Amino acid sequence: MLKIAVLYPELLGTYGDGGNALVLASRARRRGIEVDVLQVSLDDEIPDAKILLLGGGEDGPQRQATYGLEKNGALAKRVNDGAVLLAVCAGFQLIGSSYEVEGGLHVEGLGLVEAVTTRGSKRRVGNLLTRVGARWMVGFENHGGETELGSDEVPLGVVESGAGNGRFAGDARYVDGVRHGSIFGTYAHGPVLAQNPWLADELLSLALGRELEPLVTVADELHRLRVREVGDFNFDAVDY
Repeated sequence: MLKIAVLYPELLGTYGDGGNALVLASRARRRGIEVDVLQVSLDDEIPDAKILLLGGGEDGPQRQATYGLEKNGALAKRVNDGAVLLAVCAGFQLIGSSYEVEGGLHVEGLGLVEAVTTRGSKRRVGNLLTRVGARWMVGFENHGGETELGSDEVPLGVVESGAGNGRFAGDARYVDGVRHGSIFGTYAHGPVLAQNPWLADELLSLALGRELEPLVTVADELHRLRVREVGDFNFDAVDY
C-alpha cells in the first residue's frame, strides 16, 4: 500500500496544491498500485507515508503550519527515513532556514534545506517554465518571496520564463525550487503534478524504489501543449 499524506490542507490549501495527491494516486492506481491518500490536520501525527505533500498558503497560515510542524517534529524524521517530500510555494519556504512575512518579520524555518526567503520588491504572478534536467516543468507562480539557496544546495531547475526563486548566487540565471535528496521544492502551482505528469511519475518511482512502466494519458499531451504555449517554442524543436 502506497501512503500519500497531504499535510495541513486547512492551512496550506489556498492554491489547490492538494490536487497533487489526486494526480499521484491516479497515476499509481492506473499501474495497479494500491494507494491510501491521508489528509493530515494540524493536531494529527504525521503518518509513516511514502510521499508527503506541502502546499501554498498565506502568511498567517504559513506561520501556523511552521510552528505545528516544528512542534510535531516528525517531518524531518520521515524524510530522513526516505519519504519523498514535495513542498510548493509557502511549503517550500517553510522547509528552509528562514522566511520573511509581511511587516518584515523573519520566521525560522524547519531547516530541512539551506534556503533563506526575503520579501521581493514586487509580487511574482504568471506562468513559470523551468528546465529540470532534460525535461520541462510548467506551472503558475504567485508569490512575493525571493529565495536564496545555500552554497551546497541545488535548484530544482533553471527558469526559462518567470521568476521562481530569483537569481542564483553569483549567476545571471533565474532558478526555481530546490532538489535535496528526496526533497523537491518549487514555486510552481497548477497543481504542478497535474501539469507535469512526468514529475508525478518521478516522485512515485523514487517513493516505490523502482522504475514504473510507461503511462500515456491526456495529461501528458496537455503538458506538451502547455510547454509550447508558455515557452513559445517551435512545434518540432522541443524535447519534453
